[in-house]
Amino acid sequence: MGGTLFLDEITEMSPDVQVRLLRVLESGRFWRVGGDTEIGAEVRVIAATNRDPGSAVTEGRLREDLMYRLAVFPISLPPLRSRGADLELLAHHFLAALNEEAGTGKTLSKRSLDVLRTHPWPGNVRELRNCVHRAFILADDEVELERMLPAAAAQADDPGRLSFALGTPLAAMEKRTILATLAHCRGNKRRAAQVLGVSLKTLYNRLNEYSAEAAAQTLPAESVN
Repeated sequence: MGGTLFLDEITEMSPDVQVRLLRVLESGRFWRVGGDTEIGAEVRVIAATNRDPGSAVTEGRLREDLMYRLAVFPISLPPLRSRGADLELLAHHFLAALNEEAGTGKTLSKRSLDVLRTHPWPGNVRELRNCVHRAFILADDEVELERMLPAAAAQADDPGRLSFALGTPLAAMEKRTILATLAHCRGNKRRAAQVLGVSLKTLYNRLNEYSAEAAAQTLPAESVN
């Protein structure tokens, strides 16, 4: 058995699965679910994560021995916003695929090319592809990306950033950052958690806290006492 095995979001694997994976990588052998015979496999393994592997080890998300077993040839891929030349190429690539599928000849507007360079693209390639696809559906001839982005992000002087006054409590800064990121991700909690670098469970816990705070503030004084 050969080929390539791609493991996405390796740091989200449970500790038990990580142990089993390490055993397979070391021995080159595994058992099929429900099988009664051990099988040998020689495959090329490619693993990906949106977290820094070293930090994931420190946080207990990734076994150190598994990290070193996988990191034979590590490749660090910078975020899309840091690869300016790729943005336009990818946008044209996605648009060309959509045109071919639909038998159309739609083009990106000049304004869309400006948006490509100024939007921070926190969702990276997935966000760009989704944005092009939605704009394509609504377009007649020219595809306008700006109308697909959050108004705040499209109109901000410094998109993708928040400002805090000196002395602002950490909890308040965290709350603003989480809510702003969630809004920027159009309510997609899984994507917001990935952008923030926290687990989905952590994000839900924070949002539940904020909901409880808001509910308490709306209660009459006698109800709170």
